[in-house]
Amino acid sequence: MTFKYVFILTALFSLTTQAQDLEQEQQLDSVIITSSRIDLPFKENSRTITIISATDIKNSAATNVADLLQQVAGVDIRRRGTAGSQADLYIRGGGFDQTLLLIDGIKMDDAQTGHHTMNAALPLEVIERIEVIKGPAARVFGQNAFTGAINIVTKNSLTNTVSAKLETGSFGQFNAGVTVGSNLENSSHIVHIDKMTSEGYRYNTDYDNSNYFVKSVFNKKRKAVEMITTFQERKFGANGFYARASAVDQYEETQNSLMAFSTKFNSDNLTIKPRLYWKRNQDEYVYLREDPTVYRNLHITNKVGAEANASYKSELGTTGFGVDLSKIYISSNNLGNRQRFMSNLFLEHQFKLFNETVDVTPGIAVTYFSDFKFYAFPGLDVGVKINNNLKAYGNIGYTYRIPTYTDLYYNDSFTSGNENLEPEKAFAQEVGLKYNTEKLSVSAAVFNRDAKDLIDFIRPDNTTEVFTANNIAEVKTKGFEIDAKYNFNVNNYKQTFSVAYNFLEDNILDQNKDLSRYSLNTLKHHFTSRLSTKLFKNVSQNIVYKHAERTTGDSYNVWDASIDINLKQFTLTATAGNIFNAEYIEAGFVPMPPSNVLFGLRYNFN
Repeated sequence: MTFKYVFILTALFSLTTQAQDLEQEQQLDSVIITSSRIDLPFKENSRTITIISATDIKNSAATNVADLLQQVAGVDIRRRGTAGSQADLYIRGGGFDQTLLLIDGIKMDDAQTGHHTMNAALPLEVIERIEVIKGPAARVFGQNAFTGAINIVTKNSLTNTVSAKLETGSFGQFNAGVTVGSNLENSSHIVHIDKMTSEGYRYNTDYDNSNYFVKSVFNKKRKAVEMITTFQERKFGANGFYARASAVDQYEETQNSLMAFSTKFNSDNLTIKPRLYWKRNQDEYVYLREDPTVYRNLHITNKVGAEANASYKSELGTTGFGVDLSKIYISSNNLGNRQRFMSNLFLEHQFKLFNETVDVTPGIAVTYFSDFKFYAFPGLDVGVKINNNLKAYGNIGYTYRIPTYTDLYYNDSFTSGNENLEPEKAFAQEVGLKYNTEKLSVSAAVFNRDAKDLIDFIRPDNTTEVFTANNIAEVKTKGFEIDAKYNFNVNNYKQTFSVAYNFLEDNILDQNKDLSRYSLNTLKHHFTSRLSTKLFKNVSQNIVYKHAERTTGDSYNVWDASIDINLKQFTLTATAGNIFNAEYIEAGFVPMPPSNVLFGLRYNFN
């Protein structure tokens, strides 16, 4: 059944349900950080964590997760094109293989390459919030959380809701989607389907993207079982995306899917959360779009896993522990047919001392890979509650990453893998302060990371065309960041002004002067700000500013804006991107789009 018929049938089936009004904003200090085994309110967590709430998402002037994350200082999203068709995710100067993406705590790492991380990003309509965890997180999540992790938390339920959207704008953009929520006596369901197409803003940058999402909770009256199913398909022209700028006829199609089942067992002091999951990614690339016989890659990766995470409360504090077992299968005409078994054991314990003004959380993760054997990475978080609104914290930890299959085995005319690569290793530290009230929230942190054996594709000189994977010398990374948000009222309407700045410095240029393929484009200065205003009951507007300066010397300023007009069941939207037509490149050889607009209509049925 084609997307068109599924879309129509779903909308018709749901017309009798009632619309839900605008969501209530959740206060930051009541948010429970769910990405760790020990669930803690935001104020009590002793790490650098940024929460992107449902309200922040609505006010972001972003239409997809890739654009949204660009507004978080210290998070570097290097996009190739628009609509999130292809984008790489970096945190605090790490590589795109060194940041872990999770969906409701499910690890979405891809053994083929970190280039596929953002393929799993969900549509904004189904996201409750996003937890951005910066710094060493391997002891909590495992080896891919080298520099941090991002957990997308999906909505729990939408009570008897159906909404539809239509959007059109520059470059022949046309987007359509429907979101359905049903809360029944013994089950609840969320279904979302959308399609995004564009002719492209330059030659061979068109795309045809589809998203499918289902989240259901069954047997609510007894032992509830949650099911989540996602499928994202992207088809896009890849003019200059890879290889070289002159490769204007490249083309790529990707598919990413997830199916997971989970439940929860509770007693007085013990909570156990078991889960089964299956993740699949498919990537087809051709060098000449009209003649795939010239050069074509097809990679299919499957990951099947079972995990159980638990927490136990006692007089000594809270203990978190878990086990994660998974098997990876990859079938590729370039990388070969390969398998890998992984097991992870996690253990942490939070002590609360001095009348609960000090918390100390030591932890360790032990991992076994069938092709890289055993590794252990301990860490420690410490927090000091100065008063009800102010907290100081610090954390240290060891972290590492094993090579991807692309690092090890990929070969073409421009790239050569290396079967003798060693895992990347690092020791990271940070200290910070958090201040949080209803009107003002401020956080600041200073961080340092000493890494060795980092993997990069490099070449020795300008005359060599082939980039070969190597463990480059030690790299020291240091920096600081500050993030602030201020809420105030005008005419009894809430207004929000937020600013954030991240400074990063490393010595990678000294280590690898002879042309790195990926690492030399680090964000040195990253400043973001957003003003969200509402001066009339039904009208709200947002202005977003981003400044970036990279270690290569490239510097650019980008302004975006949006306006929403609510007319009972209708919402009219207008989004303007790159208002002042800045010329800039985020990744490779791909110039980003010029000024563009997108107009939308959303309707809630009742």
